[in-house]
Amino acid sequence: MEEERIALFVDFENLAIGAREALGGMEFDLEPISNALAERGRVISRRAYADWSMFADARHAMTRSHVELIEIPQRMGATRKNAADIKMAVDAIEVAFEREYVTTFVICTGDSDFTPLVHKLRELNKKVIGVGIKGSTSKLLPPACDEFLFYDNLEGVDPRRATSAKTANDEETRDTPEPETLITTTLGGLLRSGQGEVLASSLKRAILRKDSTFSEADYGFRAFGELLRHLESNDVIELSEGPGRGDPVVQFSSGGGGEQEAFQLLHDVVAQLAGKNGPVVMSGLKNQLRKRQSDFSEKKFGYGGFLQFCKAAATRGLIDLTWDESVGDYSVSTR
Repeated sequence: MEEERIALFVDFENLAIGAREALGGMEFDLEPISNALAERGRVISRRAYADWSMFADARHAMTRSHVELIEIPQRMGATRKNAADIKMAVDAIEVAFEREYVTTFVICTGDSDFTPLVHKLRELNKKVIGVGIKGSTSKLLPPACDEFLFYDNLEGVDPRRATSAKTANDEETRDTPEPETLITTTLGGLLRSGQGEVLASSLKRAILRKDSTFSEADYGFRAFGELLRHLESNDVIELSEGPGRGDPVVQFSSGGGGEQEAFQLLHDVVAQLAGKNGPVVMSGLKNQLRKRQSDFSEKKFGYGGFLQFCKAAATRGLIDLTWDESVGDYSVSTR
């Protein structure tokens, strides 16, 4: 299957303000979007539109992410907003006509003014993926797109975490994820994107889009296939014969021994907390699981977040999961 070639267009002001107002004061970060797109294809163009004099700190972060910054000169009120909208729409249509090899357009905004642009791109036989903040996205925009991703739900975004406090070193080093976590989260994303069977070669390309420095040699493996076989022996994934020699199909283990143990851990912890403190809410529940099992992570099993893991447990009849308006959180109980 030929991989998608993606052009990314970001209405930065819309997302930055939306994240600050709707997600508890947190700052907009492009990385969760970049990781989600890495599972869908190769991003060949990245452009972000704003009056960058208003976003000095973000400007440096976006530049490090290899985004072309399109400057919209300072004007008053709606005039400035319209200038950004028009420039972004014109550029997207220009790319659609001049670069026929671009198959997918990602429009990052919650503004319904971009709905006509989405319609036009689809008329030109382009796939359109929208990305927006759930609390500030117009209801008109998502149905117009082939796919719409709410930023709040992307892996790596925690709406409860406000990022008002910054570290002294803006380029602090990040922990390198374990290969099992990196492979299972990427595999889960590829399967959720509905691209059919996932080949080992496709999985490796998606991982490299997330982390271009990834190398199985860093973990003591001589080849990517050897790493996959190691994970298969630990009942994390299953490998089956693919269309090409040495390029097997990768899927999650049907046995799911470790996953079943994790579900049982969730059930037991919820039962214990309910016995001591009454009703259990999801906030802080993951930390309670880690007190019992320090290395617990739902990402080992390919889940994009803890909420998705809990929903899977509810589907399997282990827990009940209901939204409680009075506390603004999910209530969790055992069955």
